[in-house]
Amino acid sequence: MRLKYNPHWLFIVVASFILSGCGETPEELQLAQHAMAIERSDECHLCGMIINGFSGPKGQLYKRGSDQNMTFCSTRDMFAYLLDPEHQHAIQTVYVHDMAKGLWDTPDDEFFIDARTAWYVAGHERKGAMGPTLASFSDKNIALSFAEQYGGKVVQFKDITQSLLLQIK
Repeated sequence: MRLKYNPHWLFIVVASFILSGCGETPEELQLAQHAMAIERSDECHLCGMIINGFSGPKGQLYKRGSDQNMTFCSTRDMFAYLLDPEHQHAIQTVYVHDMAKGLWDTPDDEFFIDARTAWYVAGHERKGAMGPTLASFSDKNIALSFAEQYGGKVVQFKDITQSLLLQIK
C-alpha cells in the first residue's frame, strides 16, 4: 500500500516541532537559569561596581525567558532592583549566597540558594559591599543565631519591601 503525499501533514509535523520549543515549563526554565560563579570582572547590575573582593552576600537573578544572569554586589542592591515596579514582574529566578556555608568576607559561590526560600536578617551590624545588607541563610535557626549575635530581625523573602530596605542601617 502506498501512502499519498499530503502537504497538510507536513505542515502539522513542522509546526509541532517549532511549537514544542515554546512550551518550557517554569521548572524547565529554572533548570536553565542556574546560579553561576561570580567572575573577577563581573559588575553589579544596579551600581556598576566590580563585585569581587567585597564582603557579604551577593545576589543574582534571571528575567523571564532569559538565559543571561544579572549579578549584584549585595543582597540589598539585588532587592532594590527586584522590588522596582518596572522589574518586579519580569523576574523568573533569584539566587543569594547561603552565608552559613562561607566566610562573611569571602562568600562561597558553591553555595547559592533560591532566594525565595531563604531566611534573611535585616538591620544587623555586619556590612556588605555597599554598607548595610541583608544576610541570607537557607536555615531559619542559623538566621536566628546570626541575629542574636549581630542584631537585626529575621524575615522571609515575601517580607522584604522597599521601605524595609530604606530602614536598614
